[in-house]
Amino acid sequence: MEVINKQLSALWTYITGPDLWISILLGLFRIIVIILLAMIIVKVIRTLIDKTFTERTKGPIRISQRREKTLKKLIKSVVAYVVYFMAIVMVLGVFNFDIAPLLAGAGVLGLAIGFGAQNLVRDVISGFFIIFEDQFSVGDYVAVAGVEGTVEEIGLRTTQVLSWTGEMNIIPNGNVTQVTNYSLHNGLSIVDINIPYESNVADAEKVINEVAATLPEKYEFIVGVPEIIGVQNLEVSHFVIRVIADTLPGFQWAGERNIRKEMQDKLYKSGIQIPAPRLVMYSNDEKEKLMNENRDRGL
Repeated sequence: MEVINKQLSALWTYITGPDLWISILLGLFRIIVIILLAMIIVKVIRTLIDKTFTERTKGPIRISQRREKTLKKLIKSVVAYVVYFMAIVMVLGVFNFDIAPLLAGAGVLGLAIGFGAQNLVRDVISGFFIIFEDQFSVGDYVAVAGVEGTVEEIGLRTTQVLSWTGEMNIIPNGNVTQVTNYSLHNGLSIVDINIPYESNVADAEKVINEVAATLPEKYEFIVGVPEIIGVQNLEVSHFVIRVIADTLPGFQWAGERNIRKEMQDKLYKSGIQIPAPRLVMYSNDEKEKLMNENRDRGL
C-alpha cells in the first residue's frame, strides 16, 4: 500500500510540476510553428508558380493557355501534398515517434497491398499520360467516359468534369479510354432549313446569303461567312437547304441556334414560310357536305 501511495504521489508531483507543462507548451508551440510554416511555404510556392507562368509568356518557350491552367493546378497540388506530408512527419517527431520504423513499415505495407491496388496504379499512370500527351486540359469541353462537360481539374488519379447542367463528375483516369475534345479546333455548325415547294430555290438562297453575310458581325464566335452547301433533301412538303459555318472551338451549338433564329426571322419577313405539319379537322356536318359535293362531282 505504501508503494502505491508513493507512486501516486510521484505521479501527482509530475502532473502538477512545471516540467510536464513546459514540455507540453513547447510541443504545442512547435506544432503550431510547423503548421504555420507549412501553410506559408505552400502559399509562397503557389505565388511563385503563378509568377513563373506569368513571366513565361514573355520568354521564348510558349505553351497554350489551356495547358498552362492544367500544369499550374497540378504543380500546386503536388507541392501541397509534399509539404503537408513533411509537416505531418515533423509533428510526429514532436511526440517522439520514431519515424524510421514507421516509414519502413509503410514500405512493407505498401508492397503488400500493391498487388491489390492495381486500379490506383492504373489511374496514376493514365493521369501521367493524359497530362504528358496533352489529351485535354483544364477549361476544355470534352466527352469522356460517357460524360460530357468542361474539365475543371486534372489530377494524377482523377479528372473532374463539370456537366453543362451543373453536375460535377469525378472520373478515375484509368477509365479515360477514349476522349472527344471539342476545344482543340474550330467547330462546325450545320443547319438544315426547310423551304416549301411553293418558294423558289434561288429566292430562298438569296435571302439566306443576305443573312449569312451579317452573322460574323453580330456573333463573334462565328468565324467567316456561313456557306450554303445546297439542297440536302427533298421531303414530302418541302426541300431542305443545308448551311454550314465555322465557329470558335466549343461554340458550334450556339452557332446553330443563332443561325436558325436569324434565318427564320428573315425568311418570314421575306414571305417565305417555314413549312410545318398541319392537322385539318372537319365537323360531322362539314364532312357530310364535303362527301355530297364529291359525289355530285363524281369523285
